[in-house]
Amino acid sequence: MRSELGWILARRPSTNAAGTPHFNVAGQQANTLLHDGHAWKGYRHTALRGTRQAMRTALDEGATMLVQASFAFVHAVERGAALDEPLRSSVEAILECEALALSGPVPACVVRLGYLYGPDSRDLRAYRTAFRLGRPYWSGPARARQYHLHQLDAASALRAAAKARNAGRTFYATDGHTVSFMHFMDAFAHRVGRATPLHLPRLSHILARAIIREEHMQQTALGMPPRAPSPRVPGWTPKFPDYRKGLDQTIEAWDNAAGA
Repeated sequence: MRSELGWILARRPSTNAAGTPHFNVAGQQANTLLHDGHAWKGYRHTALRGTRQAMRTALDEGATMLVQASFAFVHAVERGAALDEPLRSSVEAILECEALALSGPVPACVVRLGYLYGPDSRDLRAYRTAFRLGRPYWSGPARARQYHLHQLDAASALRAAAKARNAGRTFYATDGHTVSFMHFMDAFAHRVGRATPLHLPRLSHILARAIIREEHMQQTALGMPPRAPSPRVPGWTPKFPDYRKGLDQTIEAWDNAAGA
């Protein structure tokens, strides 16, 4: 099944005078804080298989470039953040996929994306329903700030990176500001009519595991360095450099679709 980011890229195929690049977005369904950790199930197998398949497809189709979509949060781990299992194994798989893509016969680059959100997110739609029903959510600590990125900006960053001069390099694409999952989701809740969203208390950690995977709890507690990671994709600027504007566009897109 094609990922949400894959569908966005497919809606506007990328071509240039030099040829057609190939984008590997295998595993990007996990690159969000909106799935309560469930997208990490079987991640290593899915991501490695998808990367190998992308390398074969890029070679068979004569692609001029393989652009490997990856995860910006690994920047915190590389900067020394401690991470336990089970998320640590997923980070190791992410780095293995990056190295694999760069080692292939087709020129490749890596683009580490911030946590994805936007109108194409099924998980964000599910949160909208949950907030309207008054359900609480696992927010993580307010002090743990993360990198975020609108789905449309993620697609444009991948396209911008698909240039021969970028072969062998690793870039970042985030909106440039860190914000905690708590502040991000509370802002979203306010936009869908929930003035006072409820947070699951951290004391409920053991009970919450019945519906929330440990990886999500780890992610929401993993703070990022405050400055935007670099190097950024050359020549790329996010259309939504502020998560509030990105959330406003998300709500507007849903409203427009409902009124069509």
